[in-house]
Amino acid sequence: VPIHFAMYNLEFYMVFFSCTKLITYFNITSLYPEESYNNEVYYENTHSSYHLNYRVPRWCYPLSIGNGEAICYSPRGGNYRSTLGTRCDALCDQGFRLIGRRTVNCMMNRRWSGNPYCRQIWCHSLPLLTHSSFVCSNSMLVDSRCDYTCVAGYHIEGDRSRICMENGQWSGNEPVCLDLEPPRIRCPRSREKVAEPEKLTAHVVWDPPIVKDSADGTITKVILKGPEPDSDLPEGEHVIRYVAYDAARNKASCKFIIRVQVRRCPVLKPPLYGYITCTSERNNYGATCKYFCEGGYERIGISTRVCQFNRNWTGSKPSCVPMAINVHVNSVGAFLDQFYEKRRLLIVSAPETADRYYKLQTPLLQQASCGLEQRHVTVIELVGSPPREVGRIKDQQLPADLIEELRQGLMISRVYFNIVLLDKDGIDKERYIQPITSNELFSFIDGSLLNREELEHQAEKDVCE
Repeated sequence: VPIHFAMYNLEFYMVFFSCTKLITYFNITSLYPEESYNNEVYYENTHSSYHLNYRVPRWCYPLSIGNGEAICYSPRGGNYRSTLGTRCDALCDQGFRLIGRRTVNCMMNRRWSGNPYCRQIWCHSLPLLTHSSFVCSNSMLVDSRCDYTCVAGYHIEGDRSRICMENGQWSGNEPVCLDLEPPRIRCPRSREKVAEPEKLTAHVVWDPPIVKDSADGTITKVILKGPEPDSDLPEGEHVIRYVAYDAARNKASCKFIIRVQVRRCPVLKPPLYGYITCTSERNNYGATCKYFCEGGYERIGISTRVCQFNRNWTGSKPSCVPMAINVHVNSVGAFLDQFYEKRRLLIVSAPETADRYYKLQTPLLQQASCGLEQRHVTVIELVGSPPREVGRIKDQQLPADLIEELRQGLMISRVYFNIVLLDKDGIDKERYIQPITSNELFSFIDGSLLNREELEHQAEKDVCE
């Protein structure tokens, strides 16, 4: 119910508005509400003899906080601490915690909106530790400092002093008192191991250390810092350290060193017009290196060399020389044997030189000559029919009887354009009856015919322009 006050000549005029049956107004003398059951809006004039003076300096009782203070702000100024509307902020002294509301107000009922007070802060009692005692400066109160000492023969490990903090907790952690005599420990001797063939690691086994305690003979824990025994260690120097603890947590440590050596041969250089692929790390003990020649060249000498324990390679270095193709042989088998495990053959056959497929295929093969050499592919052309049939391989002409044997042995027709692709073992791998682009041909060769070494080498080489 809204109440409007106006003061004229020290007289109060109070107007009451009510929308319900119950109307409440103030009895100026008693300050207690009374009830009226009329439903009228009326005007009442009260004389100054019933005046309620809200400006008395001590409307509420003075706010006092033990072990603390109240900082108050009054609407009438800083010299008033308990007039109506005064707001007070409660603060506690160091070592005390505020209980209740931090801010209270002086209300119309002449009471404060809260009753804050300060409670002293205590830390919990410290436990008595084994082989130790402590002395505190001010019991368990805030800022009290407790100093630990150990009995003779023991030394303290951890925080020597702890202070009771304002949050009711002790600073630091509980210390411990330990005996001073560490156990005795002896590690195996240091050693050197050679890496196994084709490996960069050595399998190493050793016995655990010998540990004895000088006090009660009890060893509670032995910790290994480093690689485990019965394991493979890489090349280099490895420090293995053991730490032993007795029942009083005294510790002793020992260490030994294992050196793993990888024996290596001189790094092999590829022959002119050739390249090398090697296992493992290329030149470590047991590594195997294979020699290969570039397209158009063949290897003279051994194909494989192995790095030995004495750091020398087996065999002698081979060389790569231009491949010599003999077309004057007794049979097609002898002719094909020249390419066995060395070259792949792409045989192009056309009814005549004017064949439109042949005219399309010829420039494509000329443009792909670099890629064909990288993939060890030699092109053979068989064009026309007897007696004007022509067979070519590079700059050499094939004899008529060799042409005929090739056609019969590989079932190559003279009637229509066709292409036959043979792998290095002389096996028919693919046939085409229409011109094929270099990308299509290279994609098939790379995906189906190249071995791992050729793929790795091709990835290292520059792309043909």
